[in-house]
Amino acid sequence: MRLLLATMSHETNTFSPVPSKLERFARDGKTLLAGDAAIAHYRNTGTCMGGYLAVAAEIGAQVVVPVCASAPPSGPVDSDAYETFCRLITDEVAKGGYDAVWLDLHGAMVVETFDDGEGELLRRIRAIDPSIPVCVAYDMHANVFDAMVSNAQIVTGYQTYPHIDQKQTAERAARALLRVMRQEVKPTAAWGNAPMLPHVMAQGTHRAPNKDLQAMCAAWEASGRALAASLFVGFPHADVDMAGLSAVVVTDNNPADAQAMVDELIGAAWSARKDFMFDIEPLESSVSRAKAMGAPGQLPVVLLDHYDNCASGGTMDTTDTLREIIRQDLDDVVFFGIYDPEAVQAAIAAGVGATVTLTIGAKLPMPQLPVASAPLTVTGTVQTISSGNFTLKGGLTPGLRIYMGTTAVLDTGKVQIVLLSRHIEPTAQEMLQVLGIDPSKKKYVAIKSRVHWRADLGKIAREIVECAGVGVCTSDYGQLTFRKVRRPVFPLDPELRWNQPA
Repeated sequence: MRLLLATMSHETNTFSPVPSKLERFARDGKTLLAGDAAIAHYRNTGTCMGGYLAVAAEIGAQVVVPVCASAPPSGPVDSDAYETFCRLITDEVAKGGYDAVWLDLHGAMVVETFDDGEGELLRRIRAIDPSIPVCVAYDMHANVFDAMVSNAQIVTGYQTYPHIDQKQTAERAARALLRVMRQEVKPTAAWGNAPMLPHVMAQGTHRAPNKDLQAMCAAWEASGRALAASLFVGFPHADVDMAGLSAVVVTDNNPADAQAMVDELIGAAWSARKDFMFDIEPLESSVSRAKAMGAPGQLPVVLLDHYDNCASGGTMDTTDTLREIIRQDLDDVVFFGIYDPEAVQAAIAAGVGATVTLTIGAKLPMPQLPVASAPLTVTGTVQTISSGNFTLKGGLTPGLRIYMGTTAVLDTGKVQIVLLSRHIEPTAQEMLQVLGIDPSKKKYVAIKSRVHWRADLGKIAREIVECAGVGVCTSDYGQLTFRKVRRPVFPLDPELRWNQPA
């Protein structure tokens, strides 16, 4: 068996000013991963591509990987970059000789020229080969368009958030498609959506309602009622028509039951729509509350600077939460982090042990927000300079080589500030340990993250405080101007009444 495997993954925050050009999708900032290099990079990792490679090895298949293009969330994808990714994949499909195509796509990719990046790729594949078997593993934050479903035999989505089941999601897709190829089953799919934009901070599967909805999907698959069942909470910071919650179910030749399960999922989600909302606490109050909780010799209080999470398209350079931490005089704090390549270079020039005064952050304007951040001047000792490269042992994607980029730690005496030259969300204790910091020994761990930190850093959190700073991942929808999302939609239209499926 000969298989074409490819990754084209990007979660697009249409409010983000961070560019999404081709170099952002390259591990070294220059060259896209492909071929044997991509296979070596992802083999035995907890990623979708790792899952596909594991199933391919089990069946002794020959694998061709024309591209693995993946980037941290940011603004709309550059058209030239997108065309490059698509061409690498579709040119390979056009060569022929493949028994199936297994794709790792995000599901919320917006391109400069159109809103459904994944559906357009699938449409182009189908134009070349209308009958080749295709399966797709999507992120739980996919904003589902019809072309994303209708052009694939099998669609699966993550069932955990934090997304610790990426490998398993791809394995589910691949194994289901193999059953289709062996003519053991005849796939019939249904999908639908509810007019709602769940807040990301209320989407975690550590809590209801998403925990219960994902459990329904897993149970249907385990019982055999569904070949694949997926509830997508959607990505609300993509201002596109189909943003929001949806469900896709694939059955063995039972379209009516597929639709019944879709209706049950989105009906249950709609009934729980108020539980998908998020209450915002003023920044000064949240930091003050965290200060009162801190205690030496115990596990840390985790402060979440969740308005500026780069894994949702944030600039990762807003300073408001850090500024408030310093103003309220919290001590024994590690803050991860501030994206500021210039500050990193200044720290390198000064050298480890040097005392420096740096003006950090707020270098990326955010014109689509009604608020702005401001640079922060800090004085401290350069504690650490690191290449930031290591292999992750646990967390979201165990076994994956991590490239944080050149990183510096500036110690003010009370706050250790991690200065970054690449956008990366702090999710694992190892990301601090590689910098010489044991987060479990700190009084406070302040991070620019929303939910993914729970995959590993969550193990050491004694208390959690959510800090509403400034950033394009704002949980205050009132700070965003939605122009394309379908209306009415909850909670932008809070009094909306919807005739959800019975």
